[in-house]
Amino acid sequence: ARSPGSSWRMDETAVGVRGGRHYLYRAVDRHGKSVASLLCSDRTMEAAQAFFRMAVGQDGVPWPEKINVDGNSATHRGLRLLAIEDRRWQDVAVRARHYLNNVVEQDHRAIKQRCAPMWGLKTFRSAAIALASIELAHRIRKQQYSLPTGVGGRACSLKDSRAVALVDSSVP
Repeated sequence: ARSPGSSWRMDETAVGVRGGRHYLYRAVDRHGKSVASLLCSDRTMEAAQAFFRMAVGQDGVPWPEKINVDGNSATHRGLRLLAIEDRRWQDVAVRARHYLNNVVEQDHRAIKQRCAPMWGLKTFRSAAIALASIELAHRIRKQQYSLPTGVGGRACSLKDSRAVALVDSSVP
C-alpha cells in the first residue's frame, strides 16, 4: 500500500447496525488518501483514542504532524489525554476547521453509497467486516495500492485487485 501523508483530516459518520447507531471513525490525508477506519459503538473519548492508537500503529502510516477534527469535544479531549500518555502526540497540531474537513466528508460518500442499498447490517461483527471490505475497495479505486497488471499489460479487474490486496494485507 502507498503510505498516506502526515496531515490528516479525521471525522466520524453514523452507520446503522441492527436499528442502532454506530460510528465509523475515518481519517484521510489532505490529498484524499485513506489513513484508517474503525467502527465503534459510540462517540466517546475512548473510541477516539482507540481510533488514533490503531491508526498510528499500522504499518506504512507516518506519524501525523497535523490533525484536523470536527467540533466533537470527546475527540479533542481524547487527543489531549493521548499527549499525556505518549509524548509524541504533543508535537501534533490539532485543528478544528470545518472547511478543511470537506475532504473526509466527501470521502464518506463512497461508504454511504455502498451501505444505502444494503438491507441493513445485522451484527456489529458483520458490519465491521463489510465496512472494511468497502473501505478496501475504495482504496483500490483511489489507486492507493500498486497492484500487478493483468494479461497483456492491462489493469486487473476490481475483483482480482481486491483478491491480491486481501492476500497482501493478511501477511504480517
